[in-house]
Amino acid sequence: MKRFAFLLLVSQWLTAQTYITHVTVVDVEKHKLLPDRTVVLNGDRITEIATSGRKVPAGAKVIEGKGKFLMPGLVDAHVHFFQSGGLYTRPDAMDLRKRKPYEKEIAEVHARMENVLQRYLANGITTVIDPGATYNFLELKRKWADKPLRSTVFMSGPLITTYEPEPFKGLGADEPFRLALTPDEGRQMVREQLPHRPDFIKIWYIADVDGTGAEAGARKYQPVVQAIIEEAHANHIRVAVHATERITAQLAVESGCDFLVHSIEDEDISDSFVTLLKDKKIVLCPTLTVGDGYDNTFAQTLAFSREELAKSDPFALGSLFDLRHLPDTALIKGYQNYFRDAKQLEKSKKQRGIMARNLKKLADGGVRIASGTDAGNIGTLHAASYRSELRRMQEAGLSNWTILEASTRNGAMALAKETDFGTVAVGKRANLLLLNADPTQSLNALDTIELVFHNGSPSTVNELIAETPEELVQRQVNAYNLRNIDAFLDTYSDDVEIYTFPNKLEFKGKERMRSDYGAMFSQAANLHCEIVNRIVDGNRVIDKEHVRFNDKALDGTAIYVIENGKISKVYFLQ
Repeated sequence: MKRFAFLLLVSQWLTAQTYITHVTVVDVEKHKLLPDRTVVLNGDRITEIATSGRKVPAGAKVIEGKGKFLMPGLVDAHVHFFQSGGLYTRPDAMDLRKRKPYEKEIAEVHARMENVLQRYLANGITTVIDPGATYNFLELKRKWADKPLRSTVFMSGPLITTYEPEPFKGLGADEPFRLALTPDEGRQMVREQLPHRPDFIKIWYIADVDGTGAEAGARKYQPVVQAIIEEAHANHIRVAVHATERITAQLAVESGCDFLVHSIEDEDISDSFVTLLKDKKIVLCPTLTVGDGYDNTFAQTLAFSREELAKSDPFALGSLFDLRHLPDTALIKGYQNYFRDAKQLEKSKKQRGIMARNLKKLADGGVRIASGTDAGNIGTLHAASYRSELRRMQEAGLSNWTILEASTRNGAMALAKETDFGTVAVGKRANLLLLNADPTQSLNALDTIELVFHNGSPSTVNELIAETPEELVQRQVNAYNLRNIDAFLDTYSDDVEIYTFPNKLEFKGKERMRSDYGAMFSQAANLHCEIVNRIVDGNRVIDKEHVRFNDKALDGTAIYVIENGKISKVYFLQ
């Protein structure tokens, strides 16, 4: 009887196995391609990697990997779930609370966290690190922990900071910042977080609080930073630090931090600084593109790609265009003028150059770099912003291999989790991507995902994101406002029918739409569609629209009918 039970257990174990055969493994640690391998998954772990040709047990699942590439799942080492990426998410940067109460923004980011996690996974990002959340988000994180079809989340509690922006005060468990101005307050803030079980502690090291300059402010608050780090380490918790100046980064590292979550943007770093970070085994996440999101939103020079439009949360992205129709004209014009000013543009260009040079020097000097976006900030969209960050790293001079390691293994190293995930190796968690092209030759291969494995469970991209009719229609509106004809037509069926309400067929087919809308996109000035009201009724979305073009305005209603994931019919009323 015991022997039968043992054989049954073995049979069940073999049946649970997945064999990915004849695949090329991307070894991000040794920067090597390992061709014609069979990778065996059992449950959520990789249990064997062998040269192909071995016998596959009966009942095991087989995935043919010939001509394909298996690499670790991507890690975004810097996101913020309490921020949506939309216009209203940082009232300390632009205060529009009278247009949209911040409490409503909080409720929306809570409600859409599951959708955001699915979007990360659909983009091949199997792990996300949130260095700066809230107590309520720590609770939500536990709710979604290690469930299928959602990326794995590692999260800190609120940022312990030397400066707290006014709009975030008094929010209780939704407060993303906790002020600490003395060493004792810093230690207390760490102890306050412990019952909420954060994965690490985050310090927002803001130096020039009182106008005395970064150097003086950094040294003034260094004892606070050191006390926080010591208290966290005493409780076996790693510490990430926001430090954008060389002096704050240096003092944070000398105080014992583990993870720097931004580039040094105020000066070109020295060889001794590189040596300090390497000797202390610091991981640095450069977040090269996050500033562009603010610049382009406030200047209204937004330019999202077809890919970004397809993969972003359409509501967050859509809100960025609200500056074109909100009535706060003096405020909006002031921001626009400032961010379009030649001096500001030159300042941003100079800052980008410093960050790029510093990144290259750090990487060449052997400092561990982890890819991260700071997604959630205004204009930096969750999941979809990742490719732009990698391209900027490439423009800074990093090789594809270096970027792939930064996007996988080094993200795990930021949390001291490299024995658990981050490489394709026996014993590691089976968070993997099966690609149809070689990512070491072109990072565009990351857009050729055949399967995403999360904890051993494979999914296609289409399985991970099933757009609602409202999301599809909003994506169409976003593409319209960006005049992106290809992204616009992506939302329509090939045989779409366009009607004047109630039943006058005007034309049929996507090619006619390309001709008509393409001409309008290229010729109309000040083109903008504002959704004044929306009703969703099953597979129908009814939008009351206010459209501006060529200094004219048109009010109308559009009824969109969605079938098989595409807009199949549109009825226009005027």
